[in-house]
Amino acid sequence: MSMPKVEKEPLALSVRGLRFSFPGESPLFDALDFDIRPGEFVSILAASGKGKTTLFRLLAGLLDPQAGTIAIGATGDSAAAASKLGKIGYMPQRDCLMPWRTVLDNAALGLELGGSTKREARRQVLELLPGLGLEGTEHKYPHELSGGMRQRVSFLRSLLGGGELFLLDEPFSALDALTRVGMQEWLLQVWEQHRKTILFITHDVDEALLLSDRVLVAAQSPIATLSELAVSLPRPRSYEIALGEAFIGLKRQLLGLIGRGARAAEGGRT
Repeated sequence: MSMPKVEKEPLALSVRGLRFSFPGESPLFDALDFDIRPGEFVSILAASGKGKTTLFRLLAGLLDPQAGTIAIGATGDSAAAASKLGKIGYMPQRDCLMPWRTVLDNAALGLELGGSTKREARRQVLELLPGLGLEGTEHKYPHELSGGMRQRVSFLRSLLGGGELFLLDEPFSALDALTRVGMQEWLLQVWEQHRKTILFITHDVDEALLLSDRVLVAAQSPIATLSELAVSLPRPRSYEIALGEAFIGLKRQLLGLIGRGARAAEGGRT
């Protein structure tokens, strides 16, 4: 008697056997596997130069892997066999707003490129501006906005132009400390409202813990495995949670993962 088939959990992102190096350089990724589930907020924590931005370019289809598969929206056993990408939102470190376009037209760009009329794209943007703290800015140009407001516009453009998976590449790294904290709390509020799947790059331990359901640590080169820490802090969160004992305990664990990975990397070079 055959056993009933168990349906596999759907995955927002599945990476299997990823290998990549730039010509003439050492590999950045070597048979890397990892999965992201729908609705998760996952951060990848790594030092500069480990290949975090390159990974995002691979996931977004801007670079081609030399081996392995990247699948968006895969399910169970099909994950390893699926070949390419679905639609994603990609927000790079710089906001990349077009200086000659207003907030309204910058945010509408993804919709227009996707086939929406300018009128319909603007209508959708105007509906979302208040919820993102951008009400009243629709006719302003990028040079009239603060760094934090520019990042909000960039996020809105990604939100409207992408699918269910968002790749955020250190979006707050260029902001001052106070603005950065405010933007982290803003992102948490927006994520609670929309519950999109987010993969977030950072080298900031506190930021990774504050925002994430899971933190994936890349401590070795090439990146062959990602150490994982589940962040069991209650939601919704604010920055005050960083003062609590639970947060500090998780921070110790995360720093331990980073330290073990660094020691293993040093041992591999001796």
